[in-house]
Amino acid sequence: MSSIASRRSSGTNSRSQPLACLRCRQKRSFCSKDRPTCLACREKALECIYPEGRKVTVLASYLHDLELRLKRYEAASKSTSAGSTQDQDTSCPRETSEDNIEDKDLEVNPLMEDFATLIVSSSGKPQYLGNSSSTILGRRLRDMIGIVNLDNQAFDIDRESATYNHAALRPRRSPVTRSIRLPPLLIAKRLFSAQFTYIGTIFAFVQPDLFEKQLNQAYRGPPSVDDRDACLSYCQVLLVLAFGQLYSVNQWTNFEGPPGFEYFTHALEFLPDIHEEGSVLFVGVLALVGYFMQNLNRRDAAFLYVGNALRMAISLALHQEVSTPGLDESMKEFRRRVWWSVYSLDRILCVKSGLPVTIQDEDIGVLPPMRLPRESPHCAAVVLSHYTQLSRILGQIMNMIYRKTPKSGSTLMNAVQDIMAALLRWRGTLPKELYFDPAKLSVSRESVSTFLHYYQCINMTVRPLLFHVVQKRLQGGPEDRLQDWRQDMSPTTVKVIETCIDGARDTITMMTIAARKDLVATYGYMDGEHAFSAAVVLVMVCLAFPGTAEDFAAMDAALDLLGVMSERGNAHIAARYQLLIHMRSLMQRPNGGAGAGHIIQSTIEPLDSGSCEVPPLLIDDTALEKMLDDNVTADELDFWEEGYMNPDFDVNYDLSQWTQTAQETLGDAAI
Repeated sequence: MSSIASRRSSGTNSRSQPLACLRCRQKRSFCSKDRPTCLACREKALECIYPEGRKVTVLASYLHDLELRLKRYEAASKSTSAGSTQDQDTSCPRETSEDNIEDKDLEVNPLMEDFATLIVSSSGKPQYLGNSSSTILGRRLRDMIGIVNLDNQAFDIDRESATYNHAALRPRRSPVTRSIRLPPLLIAKRLFSAQFTYIGTIFAFVQPDLFEKQLNQAYRGPPSVDDRDACLSYCQVLLVLAFGQLYSVNQWTNFEGPPGFEYFTHALEFLPDIHEEGSVLFVGVLALVGYFMQNLNRRDAAFLYVGNALRMAISLALHQEVSTPGLDESMKEFRRRVWWSVYSLDRILCVKSGLPVTIQDEDIGVLPPMRLPRESPHCAAVVLSHYTQLSRILGQIMNMIYRKTPKSGSTLMNAVQDIMAALLRWRGTLPKELYFDPAKLSVSRESVSTFLHYYQCINMTVRPLLFHVVQKRLQGGPEDRLQDWRQDMSPTTVKVIETCIDGARDTITMMTIAARKDLVATYGYMDGEHAFSAAVVLVMVCLAFPGTAEDFAAMDAALDLLGVMSERGNAHIAARYQLLIHMRSLMQRPNGGAGAGHIIQSTIEPLDSGSCEVPPLLIDDTALEKMLDDNVTADELDFWEEGYMNPDFDVNYDLSQWTQTAQETLGDAAI
């Protein structure tokens, strides 16, 4: 027990005066009834000083921002208070509110502030500096001493000095040698709607009310390459058109690249150099460039562009609340939405590529995205908020499951339990408007995008353990593979693995229904990743377990999805599809027939085929209830530890090696 806790338990603390005087706080010692003066005071024969309070001078705008932040925080807390209450461990003793206040008073870091600190750059625009900066320390010392006259430039340490000729560091961009013909204005607006349907509700890089102005300006002609802001605006218009064409044409058109590729390459000619002045618009443009690169299967370029977007966002303090009189609440909210959009995109690309998480949640102080008063109750910000929560859980998965740190079986079980509990809370706060409803797909597929993200979180949490079970069964004999896979498995392991399998089936169910309405992106990175990830899980089940007819039907539906994307021209998906088809040819069907080795013909009905029967989703609000049993054996803990020992293999499947292993163990018996 700490010394503070010991004094509390002995009842020697005085509640009539503060626990520590001013000198005590400097020396980190304490006053009490038994010791009326502290060591620091006794050394100098002084009495302890207890200030009644401390007066500070702040701007009225700062107080106004605090009031707004408090109101938004209270509104956000109401929606999560029920779930948070359930997570509290009531078995542990709680300190009184007075104790907590005194602890915070003692442990407060005087160099930390709730709002981000902005300094004025050499160009006159604000830039962010964190609390660890020496410049911030010097500024606070200056303010504490009372030096307020900044007419003397030597005292103005906030403003950067002009240390170089800015004209010499001009953009090294080559002159634009070609022009591109923009589509008719009505078509351009349809392309904007197409990209908004797929990514506009989960990534808020473009302001819909501002885009029409940008579009009208673009039709007046391309900007001068020396006008950075105009180039950024024009670049963003071309990127939106590129995404819109990618999602609306949705199939191969020429040998140059996927639909929208011409708009994309032309947009790059207007992209400012990375050393130029940052802006919120610049952050969004970099993020869109990175995401289109990911759709081209350029993971390295996507990682660099999105990483630059994230770093630029940090340099602009988008990850913190700011107190700037020139920013109204609408602009502050847009900053928040841009931050959480680039945060989600960066986290998804990092985790799904097996790369370390770029920024930890503990370093983020900005409020979550929220609906403005003028916006409808079910607006894009609501979707963005719930999508962002899943991205945060995805970071939890990366840190607790895939990070290379020693893990015991009990630690892994608790980690999985915590992640599943977080997903359960997420489902509990989801508005009904975001539940999957095929009838709404003609208007938006935001529910599909959101739930695919949700099922992917389940998939990535459990699939190392699933793969471990599959690997054990493939290494056994044919008789072993005919046994029920649940045999000798604890209810905990069975429940966790079944949740992963059900999540894969639900993924394919939703995507199949969306595909009937032509709402699966042939070249979309997210859609391809979700479909392939679910297909791999279902192939593993049918390959190593005694698969049922329902298992094979789900696997065939998953391969159908990949087959359609392949037939429409996605060569990256085609390679993965052919490999999974080869694996399917090694399997023994439930009726005794071997799997066919030919290309599957699409069974997805066209858009005008009428209504279809929708199978119920397997994971409901109660499916993620407590999974861990109290009586977990040591063997079970060892099994989990083995399964999660090397999860890097699971992030990027070594499918060729896996196929070779399966063929060696199953080959002659299956074919």
